[in-house]
Amino acid sequence: MDAGLKLKAIREKLGLRYRQVKDASTLISNKYQNVEFNVGLARLADIENKGMVPTLHRLYSLCAIYKLDLVEVLEWYGIDVSMIPQDSEMATPAQTHLVRFSNRMRGSVPLPVALDPGVNFAETTYLSRVIQEWGPVPLSLLRNLDIQQYRYGIIGLEDRMMYPLLRPGALVQIDDRLHRVRSSGWTNEYDRPIYFFETRQGYACAWCNLAGDQLILQPHPGSQKEPVVLKYPTDVDIVGQVVGVAMRLENGTESPKKAGKHG
Repeated sequence: MDAGLKLKAIREKLGLRYRQVKDASTLISNKYQNVEFNVGLARLADIENKGMVPTLHRLYSLCAIYKLDLVEVLEWYGIDVSMIPQDSEMATPAQTHLVRFSNRMRGSVPLPVALDPGVNFAETTYLSRVIQEWGPVPLSLLRNLDIQQYRYGIIGLEDRMMYPLLRPGALVQIDDRLHRVRSSGWTNEYDRPIYFFETRQGYACAWCNLAGDQLILQPHPGSQKEPVVLKYPTDVDIVGQVVGVAMRLENGTESPKKAGKHG
């Protein structure tokens, strides 16, 4: 049964007439002061009987009136929102950016569900050899991993400001509670806090120093990039401190000189 006929069957099961649906959608339209929520009589008939695809606003109204899950109804129209993270890989933005996927997204991801009980995680471990079983884990269960506590960013494929410490394409975990610039307290580059920034030109990830109203974005020396000086807080916002990173290690054939030529 196609989506329009499903909506029709549910309307009839609820005992709702066309006029009642229209009147209810008008109330929703008035509430949000947006006529796009209004479902007219002729439009409702076309949705049910002629396969017309409703606009997002009208679909919202129908889901509200019929007490339906909007995500489920989108699936009736061939849109599986749980595939958004996977399909996002079809595009690879060159600029560093935030990942804005909601933890309310349904679906599942393959994760290790059984490990060799004899593995010692105190030692360096080849994880692929100790995974005994992979299985689908619902995204909703990942809330237990405190996904809501952090934000995530991806280092752009042309962003080498923190290369080679952070490679292009790296996924960084950001704690937005840690947005005060620390000017001391570390003994090496691995302990020095890295911050994620939003500027007028986009996003950036780097070390930094704060001098009065000037925030200096300090690149890694190996990147051969120049520091960037921005007026704080008018021209730059500190999203948070990078507290975790996942990245692919390259084969090491790329020379630092070549790497330094990229923006």
